[in-house]
Amino acid sequence: TDHKKTEKTIILASPRGFCAGVDRAIKIVEVALEKFGRPVYVRHEIVHNKRVVNDLTAKGAVFVKELDEVPSGCPVIFSAHGVARAVHQTAEDLNMIAIDATCPLVTKVHIEASKHVRQGRHILLIGHEGHPEVIGTMGQVEASEITLIETVEDAIAIQPPEDFELAFATQTTLSADETAEIITVLQHRFPEIRGPKGEDICYATTNRQNAVKAMAEDVDLCLVIGAQNSSNSKRLVETALNAGIAKAELIADSNMLPYELIDDAAIIGLTAGASAPEILI
Repeated sequence: TDHKKTEKTIILASPRGFCAGVDRAIKIVEVALEKFGRPVYVRHEIVHNKRVVNDLTAKGAVFVKELDEVPSGCPVIFSAHGVARAVHQTAEDLNMIAIDATCPLVTKVHIEASKHVRQGRHILLIGHEGHPEVIGTMGQVEASEITLIETVEDAIAIQPPEDFELAFATQTTLSADETAEIITVLQHRFPEIRGPKGEDICYATTNRQNAVKAMAEDVDLCLVIGAQNSSNSKRLVETALNAGIAKAELIADSNMLPYELIDDAAIIGLTAGASAPEILI
């Protein structure tokens, strides 16, 4: 196709791309490969990025959905998103060499959840159903001890079990704006509800969203490099649109560049989700 040869300005968001938890998880796989040799098994995508997964596969990592796919005696790594207690238990029962690459900020939420339940509270977890982090956090306690809230509508309608004090927690990769609204509803309905001391939303998620907001006035189009199943990357697209950027797209890599949008844009903002390597930028 004949692209218009016009001058474009590109604004790079900072911070962008890899966060500390992702960096750490990838290093854990690399160190395990050095220590144990190939193959090392990883339960679930270590982080939500095809490029990262493919690179580690080439080095000898084998990605599986469940532990029963791991041959006995082989090391298995749990992804950065965290896992339910039952998964740890299964690994222990099968005498597996289990290595936990859960992001410490997710572990913090797990510890809080267990503590709330020990203190007799029912937990309302703000997050997206089916996301591995949410499955892992809900799996820290019994199913009857935690309820998932996905939307403001859920927060308005939820009827938690009576005779329990309440606490809330959130998935770490949501947008602060989106959770603020849900939390406000919950605090209004249940004035006694306990929340985390700080934000559950990790600082890397918030920083990346703020960087997109900061360039909103200047750009016509925001391109977010990230995977379709990456929660924090999708939230960056939403943040861009909510901040008033006319067009925002999630793209996996340079093969997906939306040239028809690029043709119409004079100033393009570029950022990347927390699991996207800088080489893609």
